[in-house]
Amino acid sequence: MHATMLADKRCVPCRGGIPPLGAAEIEPLLNELGAGWKAVDNHHLEKEYKFPDFQQALAFVDKVGAIAEDQGHHPDIFLTWGKARLTIWTHKIDGLTESDFILAAKADRALSG
Repeated sequence: MHATMLADKRCVPCRGGIPPLGAAEIEPLLNELGAGWKAVDNHHLEKEYKFPDFQQALAFVDKVGAIAEDQGHHPDIFLTWGKARLTIWTHKIDGLTESDFILAAKADRALSG
């Protein structure tokens, strides 16, 4: 599977009661994402995007916000001049699920599309 295949999937709402993904499950999914994504402490995904100005960073954040609303899965977003950082995890289980990787792949697609 490639990041584009992840980006074609839909986020599945987590109802809780399931364990978060472990390191052995995270690594192959992380390898499917575009460059720059990190799985921090096997707890959350993080990536920083760089832009030539504030307007382009804001436009990207707007695209990611629309995707998040559509998917019902919302990242933490940090926006500053020329930079946007996404932090993604599933709050209900305080860890990572496949949906986090799907949202990450969709964010990368938003950047290129």
